[in-house]
Amino acid sequence: MAEKTGPRVVALVGSYLSGKTSLLEALLFASGTTNRRGSVAEKNTVGDHTLEARARQMSTEINVAAAKFLDDPWTILDCPGSVELAYEAQCGLLAADVAVVVCEPSVDKAVTLSPLFKFLDDHNIPHMVFINKLDTAETRVGEVLSALQAVSQRPLVLRQVPLPGKEGGVEGYVDLVSERAYRYVPGKDSDLIKLPEVAADEEKTSRSGLVEKLADFDDKLLEQLLEDVQPSKEEIYRHLTTNLRGDKIVPVFLGAAQQELGVLRLWKALRHEAPGIAETAARLGVKPGADVVASVVKTYHAPHTGRLSLVRVWSGQITDGMTLNGVRVGGILRLSGANQEKLGAVALGEMAGLARMEGIPTGTVLASAKAPDLPRPDLPKPVYGLAISAEKRADDVKLSTSIAKLIEEDPTLSLEHNADLQEMVLWGQGDIHLQIAMDRLRTKYNLPAVGRRPQVPYKETIKRGTAQHSRFKRQSGGHGQFADIQIEVRPLPRGAGHSFIDSVVGGAIPRNFIPSVEEGVIDYLRQGPLGFPVVDVSVDLITGQFHAVDSSDMAFKTAARLGMSEAMPKCEPVLLEPICHVDISVPNAFTSRVQRLISGRRGQILGYDAKAGWDGWDLVSAQLPQSELHDLIVELRSSTLGVGTYSSRFDHLQELTGKLAEKVIQDRTAAAAQ
Repeated sequence: MAEKTGPRVVALVGSYLSGKTSLLEALLFASGTTNRRGSVAEKNTVGDHTLEARARQMSTEINVAAAKFLDDPWTILDCPGSVELAYEAQCGLLAADVAVVVCEPSVDKAVTLSPLFKFLDDHNIPHMVFINKLDTAETRVGEVLSALQAVSQRPLVLRQVPLPGKEGGVEGYVDLVSERAYRYVPGKDSDLIKLPEVAADEEKTSRSGLVEKLADFDDKLLEQLLEDVQPSKEEIYRHLTTNLRGDKIVPVFLGAAQQELGVLRLWKALRHEAPGIAETAARLGVKPGADVVASVVKTYHAPHTGRLSLVRVWSGQITDGMTLNGVRVGGILRLSGANQEKLGAVALGEMAGLARMEGIPTGTVLASAKAPDLPRPDLPKPVYGLAISAEKRADDVKLSTSIAKLIEEDPTLSLEHNADLQEMVLWGQGDIHLQIAMDRLRTKYNLPAVGRRPQVPYKETIKRGTAQHSRFKRQSGGHGQFADIQIEVRPLPRGAGHSFIDSVVGGAIPRNFIPSVEEGVIDYLRQGPLGFPVVDVSVDLITGQFHAVDSSDMAFKTAARLGMSEAMPKCEPVLLEPICHVDISVPNAFTSRVQRLISGRRGQILGYDAKAGWDGWDLVSAQLPQSELHDLIVELRSSTLGVGTYSSRFDHLQELTGKLAEKVIQDRTAAAAQ
């Protein structure tokens, strides 16, 4: 009999295409929760039910499914596998009692799980591994296990060894604790068979390895092994359960979700060995009691039901109409794919959607008393942007409001309003990430939008100075316009900005007109002779003349603009491009590729070193032109099996000359002419 642990939550995580959604369907079907197993290809799964998910045949957000296995209540979270949606998966993991890392039987793809294992290990989240697609495997399980161990801080403990089929593939497995052999029967309990002689030696070796790893955490068990005393099956199960719940070991199971192989065995391991809500709450630092403590795991905006906050209850009970953090709960819903069931309350350990929790963002801790600090994932910095606009000009105001709702659902999106370039840039974690956001704008809010490459904020400056006399005189009946100024324009050191100096003496220009001259200068500097904002320039007003009747603020402002427009072309204007400091994180096997990538993008490598806290990873520092950063993340991930990433910050402005500068100026001139 399994101990009573209350409602539990398991998160399915893993790389893109590892088969998480197929495993979700198999788990639901095997438990009797559903009467048919959905298919990703046929677009009829419980998970991935949104239009954007089914169009891509990939998870685009956390999918929630309620299930029961042998009367035990479970919530299964099918988390996105795309590296661009990793933050979403991390939010799901922090709400789970246990995680199942789903992976393919491929040595080469093991490195793609490195950031995931690092997150699990750093947060002490109990987790298992399910090596999926074993029916089509061409690599030995032992080789896959070694590759996975290289990216995990915790020891991986193989729980099963595969039985090869007579005509290739895998026909069953040997359970290393019970030492029984089973033949797979899709959708049912596997058939118990006699242990084949050809598998006996491998079984004994693997079982000894399992027990030896358990002995690393128990002195009594170690003494037994030294005395050549074999522990009982019950003892081994007890050690496995204790060490999994303490996140000391990572059990490894085998199967093929698409064929429903190994799924019941995984269910049984989850039921007997996964921790319950009390242990998970204690791990997070939540003290037991009647006070409500719950965390907002995810925010959804549904077209018909409005805002919905997915929460996990760590203490107490939430009832409909209760006020938490100053907001009244406007309804409670149990979520299972696209289906919603109204509830009167959500109890300790359960997950549910709370309706109309306005102003409560993802990550908030809801509490009826003082809220404890609960761990949250680090918000990743944006690495890819699109200048976004509504297809219909009438939707421009609606666009900002709709994007704000997208950001509430997905905090890794951000919106930047660039007044100088007159564009709105939507930032995220990659091209797929932003395309999903654009799809949601269209499907959820009926707001088609277009995205294009953002402009680069080029600047211009001058290489030498000049003096300039400027007079503005106009007579058109009545009061005329008159202003006369002499200015000196000089270059300033890079990064100095611009300055205006008033050197007028003797009242040549009345004091009240001086600010108008400065205003005219600044107005001109917004777009210099090359078509870009001017920086690092000093303008000195030397002297001038005025007319007692015809001089005005507007006249002196106009004279200043005319003077600047005549002076600047004489000062050898030059284009400046922004240069960014970039830190690129990659497994050290890919460091040489990154160095070539930087060189190919006009970058300068500053150096590289081991990445702190990441075994086998390097941090490469470089300087790259901002114009080369737009699709850097796309090429970087392509070169590193999807795991490479980077952060950047503006560093300095640098002269750009030659054909590249000519092309930039031509493009700006053409855009201005449209």
